[in-house]
Amino acid sequence: MKGVSLKPIKKEITTQDKVYKQIKQAILFGGISSDDIYTEVQLAETLNTSRTPVRAALQDLVKEGLLVAIPRKGVTVRKITPAEQDEIFLLRRSIEAEVVKKLTELITSPEQLEILRGIVEQQEEALQNDDAIRFIELDHEFHLSLTRLANYGIIEEVLQNLHNLTQLMGLKAISQKGRMKEVIAEHSEIIDALESRSAKAAEAVILSHLNNTKATLNDLDINF
Repeated sequence: MKGVSLKPIKKEITTQDKVYKQIKQAILFGGISSDDIYTEVQLAETLNTSRTPVRAALQDLVKEGLLVAIPRKGVTVRKITPAEQDEIFLLRRSIEAEVVKKLTELITSPEQLEILRGIVEQQEEALQNDDAIRFIELDHEFHLSLTRLANYGIIEEVLQNLHNLTQLMGLKAISQKGRMKEVIAEHSEIIDALESRSAKAAEAVILSHLNNTKATLNDLDINF
């Protein structure tokens, strides 16, 4: 057949996709309590949908480690133990330090850093609006943008999962008085270090940033 070309097929957003997104957002931003157990029936009624897309979404979220299945009862939000918290930050420090060091070699234009500055500006707006949920979303975007600028696709996937787990703790940390303002300052320091193209400075500031976040969580003395 002559002149026939293939065109991308636009994927429709399915009910399962919508259910997955809503439940995941509720998990990450505190809409679903980690103290309660939820059933397919309960969530389907709340979302006004059938059990099938809810079941599929819950299975995906269990695989991602955000939910824990309780046999014959339902699911509950995963609680991060102190040991797991240590592991998460150990991995993030190891990975993100290497990412920013590599970025000091790859940053070649002001436009690349403007992406990061734009996120920080939006964080300042979220701070002014006292919107902690939006602030956490932007924090997530800032760190993943570092890996995208470095063209680290596999690392981005790994960090996505680590950030999801970090986000289970994030609202508690960010709610501490003054922490949002500190995060903005720390993100700005990371950008400045990248602009200076100093691998040593970039590594130092991102490690300090992650250590400060972990210290904030430790100060809360929460038994996850």
